[in-house]
Amino acid sequence: MSIPKYQQIKIDLETQIKSGIFKNGDKFYTEAELAKMYHVSSITIIRALNELVKDGYVVRYQGKGTFVSRSRKGKHVEFSDIEKFSADEDTVTVLSITKGNDPFYLKMLHLSAKEHYFCIERVRTANNTPYIYQKTYVNSKFIRKDIENMNEYYTSIYTRFKDDFNIDMESQRFKETNEIMLNLPEHVQTILELKDMEPAVLQIRRTKSSVFSKQILEYVESYKRWDFYKFEISSLSHK
Repeated sequence: MSIPKYQQIKIDLETQIKSGIFKNGDKFYTEAELAKMYHVSSITIIRALNELVKDGYVVRYQGKGTFVSRSRKGKHVEFSDIEKFSADEDTVTVLSITKGNDPFYLKMLHLSAKEHYFCIERVRTANNTPYIYQKTYVNSKFIRKDIENMNEYYTSIYTRFKDDFNIDMESQRFKETNEIMLNLPEHVQTILELKDMEPAVLQIRRTKSSVFSKQILEYVESYKRWDFYKFEISSLSHK
């Protein structure tokens, strides 16, 4: 089956944008220029441009024209969380492990109303300063219930996934958001030893199985002290 003309044009224009011919925010071709360039009608060009808009490559402003998006979708980058201390100074304490079936977290884990999850509540400390407060929600089938001291056993959740279920969490698919928060829950503020209106970074992470697309392995809510938060973003071609 042949590819529709507007899709061919869209793919070609997408390739041009990715190649660096246009910089972020640059004025893009006009509809007239594209119609002349590809020898097609304006209707075909509009369809191609709308596809580029939908995929986040360009934005269109009435009366001004089309511009390359300032936020380049699809650009591959490396994201590195930079710790301000050595690994030897980092300690993890499990505060609690509880069984639950709150509808919100069941939904986040793709579980039914009859199923359950376990919430593992932990705090990370460096140089006697608590810097991350974290709640990890895990499908109950990935939690061993035959362990006598579960708090000690689940100090490292990723180790448990690897050793108990042969799942390498570092290689699974995930999505994470980071958001600066000022009005923190009182218990978070207390645990992280923060003053009123002192910020923390709320990190929400959901990890999916690389083998079974509908299997959610974990849903994590973390609060990180602002003075321990630093990251670096670089393009894959950067050296």
